[in-house]
Amino acid sequence: MSDVLSAPLVVEFPFTRSLGPVQSAFLTGLRERTVLGVRTDDGRILVPPVEYDPVTAREIRDLVEVAPAGTVTTWAWNPAPRRGQPLDTPFAWVLVRPDGADTALLHALDAPGPEAVHTGMRVRIRWAARRTGAITDIACFEPDDGEASTAHPLPHSGEFADPVTGIVTPARLDYVHTTGRAQSAYLKALEGHRTVGERCPACRKVYVPPRGACPTCGVATDEQVEVGPRGTVTTFCIVNIKAKNLDIEVPYVYAHIALDGADLALHGRIAGIPYDQVRMGLRVEPVWTEEARHPDHYRPTGEPDADYDTYKELV
Repeated sequence: MSDVLSAPLVVEFPFTRSLGPVQSAFLTGLRERTVLGVRTDDGRILVPPVEYDPVTAREIRDLVEVAPAGTVTTWAWNPAPRRGQPLDTPFAWVLVRPDGADTALLHALDAPGPEAVHTGMRVRIRWAARRTGAITDIACFEPDDGEASTAHPLPHSGEFADPVTGIVTPARLDYVHTTGRAQSAYLKALEGHRTVGERCPACRKVYVPPRGACPTCGVATDEQVEVGPRGTVTTFCIVNIKAKNLDIEVPYVYAHIALDGADLALHGRIAGIPYDQVRMGLRVEPVWTEEARHPDHYRPTGEPDADYDTYKELV
């Protein structure tokens, strides 16, 4: 298996969402060093607050202020913090029930070691020096010697000056991907500007990219077949929204392309022709850039359009 490729990959994108009145009040409250919960129909106080009662499903807006201190209900030690976590030194993940609340809030506890953490310990919020209206306005929790408050939560209007109405949260996944035998052969062929698929021994269809097994018959495939490089546009879409970090002017066309000899269409960008002249049946060929690992785009070959009957099974 030494010829099997493996590489670290990162999937990252910003997740943008608007906030309703409850979440807006909660996050704006954190900016103002105020912890808000919501009262349910049965009188429980939920922190963080939710917009609908989890039992009755009724919309709830009865906001209350709870204490910035609370009790650890359970915890787990994190000996090796990762990028983007609240602290860059070992810490404990804790569920903290704020005084006055009936549920717990997940966050980090700054402690010297796991021996200093226990269920039932008293902790207090350490506020971030710069607060913007996000859960990170709580820098972490820290040990607290104070007694649990017996005061009832105070009603709160949820109104603040300049409320936070939306947030952008970066989502990121780091992982190592191992392609397997079939895709490794496919990727290595692309380095030589060749496209290789695999033929099913039962139905005789050629799949590109190869999966190592026929998705129709379920049997293993190992017969390599070189396809293309030319192909036929089977269907396509016109992209009118510019993507971040993608240096392509809109509008442009992405299409499903059936390479000659393949029984499965792959997708690629069409260029070298006005977007409104791209059509089903258009014959195209790949255009490679220097040191590219895959075609940059496909362009028209100048051949007559393919007859619909030759590619209708791939639409």
